[in-house]
Amino acid sequence: MTAAFAWGGPAGRGLIRARPDDFEVTEVLGHEPSGDGEHLWLWIEKREQNTVDVASMLARAAGVHPRAVSFAGLKDRNAVTRQYFSLHLAGTTTPDWSGWELPGVRILGGERSARKIQRGRLRGNRFRLMIRELDADPDVLEARLRCLRDHGAPNGFGEQRFGGNNIARARALFAGELKRKPSRHKRGFYLSAARSLLFNQVLERRIADGSWNRIRSGDVAMLDGSHAFFVPDPDDPEIDARCHALDLHPTGPLAGAGESPVRAAVAELEQAVFDAEAGLVRGLEQFRLRHERRALRMRIGALEWDRPEPNSLELAFTLGQGSYATSALRELIVHDLPTQSRLGPTHR
Repeated sequence: MTAAFAWGGPAGRGLIRARPDDFEVTEVLGHEPSGDGEHLWLWIEKREQNTVDVASMLARAAGVHPRAVSFAGLKDRNAVTRQYFSLHLAGTTTPDWSGWELPGVRILGGERSARKIQRGRLRGNRFRLMIRELDADPDVLEARLRCLRDHGAPNGFGEQRFGGNNIARARALFAGELKRKPSRHKRGFYLSAARSLLFNQVLERRIADGSWNRIRSGDVAMLDGSHAFFVPDPDDPEIDARCHALDLHPTGPLAGAGESPVRAAVAELEQAVFDAEAGLVRGLEQFRLRHERRALRMRIGALEWDRPEPNSLELAFTLGQGSYATSALRELIVHDLPTQSRLGPTHR
């Protein structure tokens, strides 16, 4: 994660994930099952289970190959989360899933669809977080909440992306120093961690120079709520207003092969980060990842808050695909984990 803060630093300290119910995530897929077809969509609530393990459970229960089970995105393990899974059941009747007994899993509903769920194809997630043992100045906390609601937060990759030693393993992978060839799944984590580190370092520089939330000359802009980006016309008088309104965001690099579309001082800033981490950049290119862009800022949608007790804070908000709740939260408080949750990284 980045070390810099956009809005002056945390307003206090609090405890998150004291129990699973304190961290709830509900997937916003953005589309619904069609009602008939060879895929069964199941609306799942899981507790203290990671998404991949739940997919394996569903495959065993339905008697299908694990590759027949699809989902849009990984969700936190140490939480209560709700998301769709699809099972490819061509030529078979719908199984009686009401009798399946899966640990930590409740099936809330099911419906047939003509299409399977595509990985990465979701609009975002709705979060509900309870922060306990809160120690913060009430006025500063209120001001920071309003700032996040109205102006968003830096869109950094959260600590979950790095998994403790994924960066070290990425460096070893690129240098040919791993004793064992990693599985495709693990290799993907290492590549993603390397990309995320480079992006976060660019974001940190943009926070430091005050441009993380505005379009600079040479920037590439991304439309809010999409992955579509474009080079803005420097003479367009509406660009600054659209950026201020969170309709557009400046972008940072997801490193890989191919020419970067940024120019001028923005290109110099990103190249300086790449030069300092040349080994990671070369490794990503060797593994044939393509240069892509990611918004430097996240919109925190429909942010609501309540103080059920003097030392607690309840938050509810929506984030777009790929944005991290912990990255938004770090602008608000220093968030501690209960002792038992400090034993290792969580799976997002």
